[in-house]
Amino acid sequence: MPACRPSPPRRRRRWSPARTRPPLLDEPQNHHALGRVLMVVPTYNEAENLGWIADRLRRAQPEVDLLVVDDASPDGTGRIADELAAADPHVHVLHREGKGGLGAAYLAGFAWGLGEGYDVIGEMDADGSHQPEQLHRLLSALQDADLVIGSRWVPGGSVVNWPWQREALSRGGNLYVRLLLGIDVRDATAGYRVFRRTTLEKISLDEVRSTGYVFQTDLAARTLRAGLTVAEVPIEFVERVRGDSKMSGQVALESLARVTQWGIRERWQGLRGRR
Repeated sequence: MPACRPSPPRRRRRWSPARTRPPLLDEPQNHHALGRVLMVVPTYNEAENLGWIADRLRRAQPEVDLLVVDDASPDGTGRIADELAAADPHVHVLHREGKGGLGAAYLAGFAWGLGEGYDVIGEMDADGSHQPEQLHRLLSALQDADLVIGSRWVPGGSVVNWPWQREALSRGGNLYVRLLLGIDVRDATAGYRVFRRTTLEKISLDEVRSTGYVFQTDLAARTLRAGLTVAEVPIEFVERVRGDSKMSGQVALESLARVTQWGIRERWQGLRGRR
């Protein structure tokens, strides 16, 4: 694994006198009450990052298991995942035949985790954007919630190495989601989250058709529609330093288009129900 690290990145934060930045160091806590925990990490061409992020997760939360869902990465990510699994019983691998989208990868991971009897199943990126050292925040909050989202846009949250245009797009997109879908979630598009098993069983995963990044918004909305509790905790989101991002402007626009369709459909159904 790489021994050298890049110089400290530039940070973009919002400060106020009443707000203090939560510690970023690992804070081991007793999460036995939650049961068995599995973090699902989809991968496609993440050979540069997978070993590094797996090691950080295992150090930060030794009792948490990791499932790598690899979409036949041509760069050897799947082989690296197999090597990690062979050396550590807490690491598992699910190989898929091709690149089928982020949502489809998570659905496959959820199905595997539910079948293996895990009590908590979470999502995390493979590129280091979601810091394993902050996972304890999400798990602690799950004691009193059904879904916990690691949020960039609640007080105390922040992003690192994002241009202002990207921050504006993310903030604006999340505001659009809140207004159109009527959900009280500040960062519905965030991908660092943990679900209770019972939550995934109640939100009809077999009916989910979202395969791309809009999958995150879809599941947050489904959780609230099911009458369950969604909590958000602040995280520091760090832009990847190695490899290429899978996010693009086109992907973001496609996600907004799907949200628009859902919002119009819900409003139309609401109007018909009043007649």
